[in-house]
Amino acid sequence: MHLPFHDLHRHGFARVAVAVPRCRVADPAFNAEQTIALWREADERGASLVAFPELGISAYTCDDLFHQRALLDACEAALARLVEASLGFTAVGLVGLPVRADHALFNAAVVVHRGRLLGVVPKTYLPNYGEFYEARQFVPAGQARSTQIVLAGQSVPFGAELLFEASDLPGFAFHAEICEDVWVPVPPSSFAALAGATVLVNLSASNIVIGKADYREQLVRGQSARCLAAYLYSSAGAGESSTDLAWDGQALIAENGELLAASERFSDDSHLVTADIDLDRLMRERVRQNSFSANAARHAGEVQRFRRLAFALGRPAGPALRLQRHVARFPYVPSDPARRSERCREVYDIQVQALTQRLRAARIGKLVIGVSGGLDSTHALLVCAKAMDRLGRPRRDIVGVTMPGFATSERTLGQALRLLEAIGCDARTIDIRPSCLQMLKDIEHPFVDGHPQYDITFENVQAGERTSHLFRLANHVGGIVVGTGDLSELALGWCTYGVGDHMSHYSVNASVPKTLIQHLVRWVAESEQVGSPCSEVLLDILDTEISPELVPGEADGQPAQSTEARLGPYALHDFSLYHLLRFGFAPSKVAYLCEHAWQGAEPGYPLAEIKRHLQTFLHRFFQTSQFKRSCVPNAPKVGSGGSLSPRGDWRAPSDGEAAAWLAELDSNVPQA
Repeated sequence: MHLPFHDLHRHGFARVAVAVPRCRVADPAFNAEQTIALWREADERGASLVAFPELGISAYTCDDLFHQRALLDACEAALARLVEASLGFTAVGLVGLPVRADHALFNAAVVVHRGRLLGVVPKTYLPNYGEFYEARQFVPAGQARSTQIVLAGQSVPFGAELLFEASDLPGFAFHAEICEDVWVPVPPSSFAALAGATVLVNLSASNIVIGKADYREQLVRGQSARCLAAYLYSSAGAGESSTDLAWDGQALIAENGELLAASERFSDDSHLVTADIDLDRLMRERVRQNSFSANAARHAGEVQRFRRLAFALGRPAGPALRLQRHVARFPYVPSDPARRSERCREVYDIQVQALTQRLRAARIGKLVIGVSGGLDSTHALLVCAKAMDRLGRPRRDIVGVTMPGFATSERTLGQALRLLEAIGCDARTIDIRPSCLQMLKDIEHPFVDGHPQYDITFENVQAGERTSHLFRLANHVGGIVVGTGDLSELALGWCTYGVGDHMSHYSVNASVPKTLIQHLVRWVAESEQVGSPCSEVLLDILDTEISPELVPGEADGQPAQSTEARLGPYALHDFSLYHLLRFGFAPSKVAYLCEHAWQGAEPGYPLAEIKRHLQTFLHRFFQTSQFKRSCVPNAPKVGSGGSLSPRGDWRAPSDGEAAAWLAELDSNVPQA
């Protein structure tokens, strides 16, 4: 079935739900109706799967009542009622109840879909310590002899190693385990993930004591991270017996270490949480981390025990199911102020540590840096200053050079001079115009005859002269040139090959995107990392238009050129870079996520504009700029998947084509 562009399933997402119904102890008929009500709600919300608590049909706290045939028969009758109700739902339901098989009683998860029992999964590990005595009533999965049982009039696959795979939703494969199973050192879900399960489901009861809720969340997030999977956790809530225990009804959904949804605890009512999980991302992460498949091979015996059971969700045609997941507009920059501050601190420390190590190892006495009064060179200078402080050396060992050219604005020149003074380095000014004029004259450029021909040659003569001065000055003072270019510029090829932002002896910003550098500079200013005299000028620099300042003319003191007017917004380019570099998503999915992220923002970006700027990014990144990245200087990597070094995260041919990416974008993203 062809899905509309805005349907989340088209882009590799699936909506899942975790439900906690109010229950009555030993009243399966009541519990079944509560379960059906939440199941219906989950289905109406567009969920493909909904998980319920452990032994939710009977209630967990029945104790020796589980030995009573009347209760067990009532549970099976309630299951038949659920099977009947499921005919009206698309969502798969996972419900907990006691199941009789092999002359024993199992604590089981039963998988129900559209009138069918897809499978029964018994609990592997029974707790028999503290307040739990499950072995008094149940036997563990390992003692089962049957692999097929009859339940509610149907012949059903039975066993702990069942993997349920949707044939009409790529990547949607789930496995069920029960409560204690995730508390052991090697949970069954670990092997299920290695066998191909992307969605791990835990039907739990789990009473509440002080600190347990936080530990549950740690378990769920940690298991989802280790298994590169989504993990759904449901626990018992209101209605369970309070004879000796209390229950908080905690429901959790995590994906690859990130908590996507959590319910209110201690609710007196039935409740439900949903989340949209990114199956495409999970599968790509498993491919990228080749240790995942190596681990599967190491445990081949356990992995091969799993039976894959295919079924079709059969979602009916209808309106597009819109994504309800939060997508960060600035994926490199945390939106929470506290996390953002911590991110800035860590990035800054990484940059400073790397530079101090390079100085120690190379036994270099001086740092030489070109300072333009713009963002990138400002932050690189701040890193240099902190490095000298940590080494116990004077900041005068930093030779900071401002090099005005034909297009340098009064604003940026003034900012550069104020910054150099505030830092306290060896500040120098070199006017590059005479040497540029000599070069232009030597190559017979029309500018020397008075013609305002501001072409690429005119621009690059200035970039080249600045680099030449810096390198020769470094030779002269016995230092190294510190590079200022950032990750965004490398991605777009917005640098001149061999000179300018492209070349240095060591580049401190090369894996830091433009959108993060702005926050780094602000954080340094506000936290006074290099002293309070710098703060005022740093805030002025943050308010300055991003510009290469290579074409003459200025408006209201601002640079005449605007990089973003030429290339497009860095906010969009950094968004594209993150999702293409980190996950390898199709361009159409990047556009889809971008539109979703920027909904309701000011300024917003309509899909047609996102597509246009993404075309620019794809062409520049995949086709025209790799040769520049193939020979970049050494630089510290600051984030996962955040380096374009040919020695690290990104190794690509310099003569590649962008045609496949552009065609995918054009074919799958509507114009409006």
